[in-house]
Amino acid sequence: MKKELSLLISLIPCIALAQVHKELNAINPDQEFENVFVKKIAEDSLQSSFIIWIKKDVKGHFHEEHTENIVVIEGKAEMLFDGQRIIVKKGDYLNIPRGTKHSVTKVISRKPLKVLSIQAPNFDGKDRIFTTE
Repeated sequence: MKKELSLLISLIPCIALAQVHKELNAINPDQEFENVFVKKIAEDSLQSSFIIWIKKDVKGHFHEEHTENIVVIEGKAEMLFDGQRIIVKKGDYLNIPRGTKHSVTKVISRKPLKVLSIQAPNFDGKDRIFTTE
């Protein structure tokens, strides 16, 4: 009985992990959209995870209280990142520390830019301060 209980307890983290397993390429928007579509895929008190599709651009902004980590799943775009112009493409990773100004100036692929965005701590959408860049 003690061994079975130990085994069950050791599987709890695996069970929880399996509940949030996502095939990122299989996640699609639920509706038509003009420029940006955001879909939350997971959250807890420490983070919020989103898939974001961008057809054109995202205005310059920063987060006072959040760090954002982005992985490009599909597409290619020009970004302004802390004053520098960069190109991001499928497979790229970008860490955006809190307070760092960033924007998508233009999508340069036929397909929309599709990214996994992980915000820490949990993001309720209110910590987005738009800039003039």
